[in-house]
Amino acid sequence: MTDPVFLTELPTTPAVGDVVPLAGEEGHHAAVVRRIRAGEVVVLSDGAGRGVRGEVVEVSKKGLAVRVDEVLDAPEPPVRWILAQALAKGGHDEQAIDMVTQAGVAEVVPWQSARAIVRWSGDKAAKGAEKWRRTVREAAKQSRRLRVPDVHDVVGTAELALLVAEADAAYVLHESAEVWLADAGVPDHGSVLLVVGPEGGIAPDELDTLVAAGATAVLVSDGVLRASSAGIVGLAQAQALAGR
Repeated sequence: MTDPVFLTELPTTPAVGDVVPLAGEEGHHAAVVRRIRAGEVVVLSDGAGRGVRGEVVEVSKKGLAVRVDEVLDAPEPPVRWILAQALAKGGHDEQAIDMVTQAGVAEVVPWQSARAIVRWSGDKAAKGAEKWRRTVREAAKQSRRLRVPDVHDVVGTAELALLVAEADAAYVLHESAEVWLADAGVPDHGSVLLVVGPEGGIAPDELDTLVAAGATAVLVSDGVLRASSAGIVGLAQAQALAGR
């Protein structure tokens, strides 16, 4: 089994032999909930690609102290994968971002699409985004990633179109598309944005807006996928096509 990962602030230049504390909520979780004990090996990460691996040398109810045996670094991959996920009921959107985080997505964009039943506004928007951030943090730890995906604030279709225009390539997963993702020419570097609509489908005017901004509508399956599974299916195919 690989060593468990916990997120914390790290020294600017951690070195072998340093003792790094894990405190706060994450430290309490490690010591009390996960029951990590002295002598076990863990990884501490700042969530931005830096980490240290080492032996736990002290445990209290407030956290751990870890002696650094190895300094870790996860460089940025050549492709920065971005998922724009439409809000969905029943937790399907959270399932989607959990899975793509495990698979290596770098950014997640909550999209308030026209046909989404779930609506984020006011305080609900802030709470929803924070819930998504917790979801990707836990998924990153579960998959032993040193990089936690960035979660944007919720966007509407006009704002999503701006993100499409900024990306090096953008694809809207759509059941009525005439081009398969495999034939769309996924690049092997730069930023690649995948857009997944709600289970009610992307409204025609929304699709027109995204395509006008530079996106390509593509197929990734013979059938219609759930909002919870479309993102991971599309991401896995795109990564394979990019040569990952």
